[in-house]
Amino acid sequence: MTHAHPHAARHGAHHGLQHAAGSGSQAEILDLDAEVLAEHIAAITAWLPIESAPHEIVDLGCGTGAGTFALIARFPDARVTAVDSSAEHLHRLREKAYAEGVQERVRTVQADLDAADWPDLGTPDLVWASASMHHLADPHRALRTVHDILTPGGLFAVVELAGFPRFLPENAPEDRPGLEERCHAAGERYHAEHVPHRGADWGPMLTAAGFAVDGERTVTVNIPGDRSAAVGRYALGALQRLRHRAADALSTDDLAALDGLLDTDSPRSILRRGDLAVRTERTIWAARRNG
Repeated sequence: MTHAHPHAARHGAHHGLQHAAGSGSQAEILDLDAEVLAEHIAAITAWLPIESAPHEIVDLGCGTGAGTFALIARFPDARVTAVDSSAEHLHRLREKAYAEGVQERVRTVQADLDAADWPDLGTPDLVWASASMHHLADPHRALRTVHDILTPGGLFAVVELAGFPRFLPENAPEDRPGLEERCHAAGERYHAEHVPHRGADWGPMLTAAGFAVDGERTVTVNIPGDRSAAVGRYALGALQRLRHRAADALSTDDLAALDGLLDTDSPRSILRRGDLAVRTERTIWAARRNG
C-alpha cells in the first residue's frame, strides 16, 4: 500500500460497488470487495487518529460488513451498530457475526439515511462511513446528524473510492485495446446524473457541518491477480455491473468484446486471464467533534 499526500437501494449506501441489476450479485460483490481489500481496510482502521479506544461504533451504509468486522478486529472492546437500507445485506452480516462468534458485539439497524429522522443509534465514539456518503441525496444533512450523535471528542471516518476499480492492462483485450477505460467513460455519464457527490472533497463539507478535520489520506491500491483467487471473480462482478450502466453508450464492437470477457464459458473469459490486478484509490477523512 502506498500513499499520496498525508492530510476514503441508493440510500442504503454500501461499500465498494453499487446498484447492479440484482441484489444477490451486489451482496456477493460486497463480500469479494471485503476479501480482496481486507489488508487495506485494516490498514485504514489502524491509521485513524484515535485518542482513546472507542466502545460504541456506528458503521453507516455497512453493506455486508467489511468495515464492521475490520473495526471489531481493530477495537476488541467495542460494539458496532451496523446500519444499511438492505435487509438482505444486514441478514448476511448477522450470519457472518454468528459464524465468527461476535454476534453479541454487533447490532444491525435497517434505515434510510436520507430520511429526515434517523433511528436511535446511541452516542457513538466513532462513526465509520465507507463508500456510502456520496450516495445520499442530502449528504450535508447527514453530516450534521452524525455530528450531533457523536460523543464530544468522537471521530467520524469518511472513506470514499475514486470510482470503480480497474482490472485489465491498458492494451487489453487484444481485439479491443483500451476497452475498460471506454467502459468507465461511458459509466461516468450515469454517475454524473445519479451519483453527483461521488469524487467530492469531503473536507470542506465536514468543516461546514461543525467538524474539525484531523487528517486526510489517499491510499493507492494495486493488488496483483495472483495474490488472491478472488480477484478474477471480483473483476467479473465489477465488469458485469459496469456493463449494466454503460451498455447503451458503447459501440457494437466494444459491447461484443465486453460480453466475451463476461462469458465464463468463453476462452476469452476474464476468469481465464493471468494479467489481472485491482487498481484503485481510496481517500479517508478523519474528522472530530470538538464540542
